[in-house]
Amino acid sequence: MDEHTKTTPPAARGYEGDEVSVGRLFAFAGGVAGLIIFGVLGSIVVFKFFVRHQPLGPPASPFEDVRTLPPEPRLQITAPQDLKRYRSEQDKALNSYGWVDPDAGIVRIPVTHAMEILLQKGFPARSNGQVVGKERQVPPTAPPAGSSQVAPAPVGTKERP
Repeated sequence: MDEHTKTTPPAARGYEGDEVSVGRLFAFAGGVAGLIIFGVLGSIVVFKFFVRHQPLGPPASPFEDVRTLPPEPRLQITAPQDLKRYRSEQDKALNSYGWVDPDAGIVRIPVTHAMEILLQKGFPARSNGQVVGKERQVPPTAPPAGSSQVAPAPVGTKERP
């Protein structure tokens, strides 16, 4: 009977025993955690190395080196710089003197100067049905004499044939 009371190896028993090594389990978990930390730190070191030794420059655009341009409208390659340039051109046009049409004698003046002139001279206004400027007088409500147009009937009355 002493022979049967001895522990037999798990392979001979046909099932796995319940002896779990907690130390080995923690060693495995620590190894996995160490590999993850080593991978992250290694990635940071490599990233900083390449940032320092190989600057990327401006972002690449797929339309920069293409010889045949696509049809209009095209995508902007440098949108922030285009907007800055557009705004500076518009500010320059609004705040400077210049010719709009030299043949017709039309000039451009700064907005602030134009506002000062309007404050001094006053705004154009209508008076007695006339419009200030080159436009003609407002037409009268009745048709001119000798025209074949019929005047509209007053509201609430029937038209006679």
